[in-house]
Amino acid sequence: MAPRTREKSGKQPTINDVAALAGVSKKTVSRVINRSEFITDKTRQAVEQAIKMLGFVPNPQARALAFRRNFLIALLHDNPNAQTVLNFQQGVLDAIKDSDLALLVRPVDRGSDRMLDDVRVFLEKQRPIGAMLLPPISENDELAALCEDLGVRYVRVGSAQLDDAKHCVSSNDREVVAEAVGKLVELGHRRIGFVRGPVGFRSAAEREKGFHEALAAAGLTLPAELSAPGNYRYTAGIEAGEALLSLTAPPTAIFCSNDEMAAGVMSVAHSKGIAVPADLSIIGFDDSPTATHIWPALSTVRWPIREMGVRAARTLVPDFLDIGTTASDEANVMASTFVERQSVAAPKS
Repeated sequence: MAPRTREKSGKQPTINDVAALAGVSKKTVSRVINRSEFITDKTRQAVEQAIKMLGFVPNPQARALAFRRNFLIALLHDNPNAQTVLNFQQGVLDAIKDSDLALLVRPVDRGSDRMLDDVRVFLEKQRPIGAMLLPPISENDELAALCEDLGVRYVRVGSAQLDDAKHCVSSNDREVVAEAVGKLVELGHRRIGFVRGPVGFRSAAEREKGFHEALAAAGLTLPAELSAPGNYRYTAGIEAGEALLSLTAPPTAIFCSNDEMAAGVMSVAHSKGIAVPADLSIIGFDDSPTATHIWPALSTVRWPIREMGVRAARTLVPDFLDIGTTASDEANVMASTFVERQSVAAPKS
């Protein structure tokens, strides 16, 4: 008797119905569902066609038991910039939207002595297929080794190459910051201030290197009074702006290591009656919504964090996604770009 479809019988089709229609064993159907490599293309196509014809929906609990993993991928982060986390998360969701996977987001405390123990317990309890590590915790080699030890796939995201291609998605922060600051030099700026990122962040270090490379290429150096600390938060931009714009000889341009701090600097400039860009040029980094929500619109470096989320997911679980290429076919260095808007102009003569 032919297998009964849901439409004919009103009952949910079973794995046995699929096996009968495809002319294979129940075990073979299970292997196809769980993406086993030991199935011929012909058999896989027959089973997938039967599944489609019957409208069969695999039981997620049974699949998790067979696969010995839940159909989850984890995002681990300890990032002070919530917008960065949200943008990356959206990229991951874009990548997995038509798959059986779900995203689990887990904040961690990189300053805790128990961070590695806490992550171990989390991974052992949730049993995700893989984990994506956002900076700055992606820079922790011990965390990557923990994932390896637990048999959890991992991808490290950063502003520089942190691992081999199958474990890393990175951007070219140093190169593009040098380009952005070079633009200020081309316009005639010579006293260029710098607002640093958080101490210990590789992204902050890479952006600072790019800044100094641009100055060195023009035969310039950064005076100590034109350098201000920062932590990627708006309040740090306020503090940096107060320090730099209160100098007897203030900078004619300021590069900030992210948009939030650039917005803080711009707010201070407005409060002091310093016109942007007529009296002060400002450049940020991220191209977050903040960049176009302030006035004048902020010139900034567009960090492709959403695209990096897509790439990270594709690199982590290419066998679970319907994509035309595998991670090995794609370059895992994502290019940032300088976006010039209204906050930059030549200095007054």
